[in-house]
Amino acid sequence: MLYLIAEQLGFPGILNLIRYLSFRAGAASATALVIGLLLGPWFIGWLRAKQGKGQPIRTDGPQSHLAKRGTPTMGGLLILIAVISSVLLWMNLSNIYVWACLLVTAGFGVIGWLDDYDKVRKAHHAGLSGKMRLALEFLIAGVATWLIVRTGGTGLHLPFVKETVVDLGWFYILFGAFVIVAFGNAVNLTDGLDGLATMPVIIASIAFLLITYLVGNARFANYLGIPHVPGAGDLTVLCLAIVGAGLAFLWFNAPPAAVFMGDTGSLALGGALGAIAVATHHEFVLAIVGGLFVVEALSVVIQVAVYKRTGKRVFLMAPIHHHFEHLGWSEPTVVIRFWIISFVLALAGLATLKLR
Repeated sequence: MLYLIAEQLGFPGILNLIRYLSFRAGAASATALVIGLLLGPWFIGWLRAKQGKGQPIRTDGPQSHLAKRGTPTMGGLLILIAVISSVLLWMNLSNIYVWACLLVTAGFGVIGWLDDYDKVRKAHHAGLSGKMRLALEFLIAGVATWLIVRTGGTGLHLPFVKETVVDLGWFYILFGAFVIVAFGNAVNLTDGLDGLATMPVIIASIAFLLITYLVGNARFANYLGIPHVPGAGDLTVLCLAIVGAGLAFLWFNAPPAAVFMGDTGSLALGGALGAIAVATHHEFVLAIVGGLFVVEALSVVIQVAVYKRTGKRVFLMAPIHHHFEHLGWSEPTVVIRFWIISFVLALAGLATLKLR
């Protein structure tokens, strides 16, 4: 909004700073951080008063989690308010990529909120039906991908390869929607311990902050041999807004958590990262940068598939972070070690930008 106002005024005086993407991205991050920190205490108190018993805790999980009863959920709403407000304030309102990613962020957030609300209302960890959730997610992701491919192309790119591997045409919409839905649910599955999903999301957002900037700059994109997507650079505003909002939420979500992110936040943030990856044609790099989320999701898929076939479990409990808890690792140990893994994977993903 401020960009549009400054543009209409001709960027006079100090408003000329708004012309620069780096300034707007940094301002969006600071805005999201301040909104989250200032609104957090009141918002958490409001959630606690409205929810009473808070998020239902699974009785078949680690016994240490039973102490978390009464902790309010839907804290992801705080993240969404901070992210969407700051992005709308500092984005270029004519940029279709940012609107497409915001559609996924807000749409997945609504789906997650409905799921969280159902859990709190029923006082049970089961929320919306899986089929309904997936149908709604694919609808939103499909529309967002359609908006992206109208101007961003339909070429499939792989790490370590400079040229376009294949042009998927309109099948790219199905591919993009799958990436967005899959990553949204992968982050959702990871969100099971205090701070476990938040920091890896921040790390992945920082990695894609660099990727979006490079992809949106023709000179850097041509030098690195990565796809150039004009206008994708504005997604740095969204990436840094997620970082600012994520840091603010982590202030309250650090062990012992005063609030849980819930599906409201995890589904929305995962979907946002998936949409950013689709817009920049770095879907496979996302699988590396967000490898922690991929492993968490695969652990659930493997556990369910093997158990249905043989009646035996591969892991003591899935997702895999619970497996390590059952092995005797304390919750902070699991969280911090998974953060380290996430950081290393982000560096590995960024290395693919040059190794082509």
